[in-house]
Amino acid sequence: MAPYKRSFLQLAFAAKALTFGEFTLKSGRVSPYFFNASVFSTGAQLKELGACYRDAILDAGIQFDGLFGPAYKGIPLATAVACAFAESGDDFPVSFNRKEIKDHGEGGALLGAPLTGRILAIDDVVTAGTAVRESVDFVAAAGARLSAFCVAVDRQERGASSSLSALDELATQFGITPMSIVTLDDIMQFAANDARIDSEIAPKMAAYRAQYGAIR
Repeated sequence: MAPYKRSFLQLAFAAKALTFGEFTLKSGRVSPYFFNASVFSTGAQLKELGACYRDAILDAGIQFDGLFGPAYKGIPLATAVACAFAESGDDFPVSFNRKEIKDHGEGGALLGAPLTGRILAIDDVVTAGTAVRESVDFVAAAGARLSAFCVAVDRQERGASSSLSALDELATQFGITPMSIVTLDDIMQFAANDARIDSEIAPKMAAYRAQYGAIR
């Protein structure tokens, strides 16, 4: 497992952003694990999280011109990633959107840098894919192109209309490059080998993967 994956899983588990048990998802599926990026709430946590995103992006070897954080969770995440890149010598512009267009003050729905060229969006997870679809349209309307989408966790669950994961379905539909810091397979490996996690979790995760997992 790559060092940035191990760092992320240790960070997420220690912060209780990654928890294990029994969780009913919006889809109705009962998952043996849950990830909530909102739990990352200190400067130190966000600094380390940004570095994990950065290293996953570098590992993927993609080229991009700017970062975009879809409202709302994507805003602090994209900011953390931009800071991590700047710390290593790459200063990328970062942009955000509002969910509601502001009709006073500076107005509009775009915050931060203008959107130009190839844009990499940063978010926590992809479930229904609403944030990806909205990001594609928003970035295109500004005259740029959403070329890649990076999430913290790829749940690797089948999408709505194929055996592909929801993330891969969206990548195929919109021609974007999908990336993640970790996948369900990485989380399964972590759960199976960490003594702090109940031994019953690993087989439950394997069963969940067998029932709902995407074919890649």
